[in-house]
Amino acid sequence: MKVIQKNDAISGKNSEKCTTLEYSFGDKDIDVGVATITGRYPEKDYCVNTICKELVFVLEGTGSLCFQNEKVDFSKGDAILIEPNEKYYWDTEFCIVSMTCTPSWSPEQYKLMK
Repeated sequence: MKVIQKNDAISGKNSEKCTTLEYSFGDKDIDVGVATITGRYPEKDYCVNTICKELVFVLEGTGSLCFQNEKVDFSKGDAILIEPNEKYYWDTEFCIVSMTCTPSWSPEQYKLMK
C-alpha cells in the first residue's frame, strides 16, 4: 500500500483558470490528480492526451466537456471516461475534478491542439 497525504501532493498550474494537485505514486500504470477549473480550459482550441485513458470524477461544480462533435454536461457526482486522442475543452465557471490516468500521466503525452 502507498499513501500520499494532501500536503505531499505536487501543486501545479496549467493556466490562470486551471490549478492542479498531482498525487504520483511512481507507478507507471496509474495515477491521480485533482484539478480546479474556473473558466474555459484551455482558453482556446482543445487539449488531448495521446496515450492515457482519463477517468474524471466531478467532486464539485457543474459545466460541460466539449469534444469535437459532442458536448457533455456534468455536475457533482458524475463520472466521464475520456479515451486517448479525444480532443476536448472544459467549459465551466467552477468545478473540482479528480482525474485518474492509466497509464500514468506525463507532460510529453499531453498536447494543446486546434
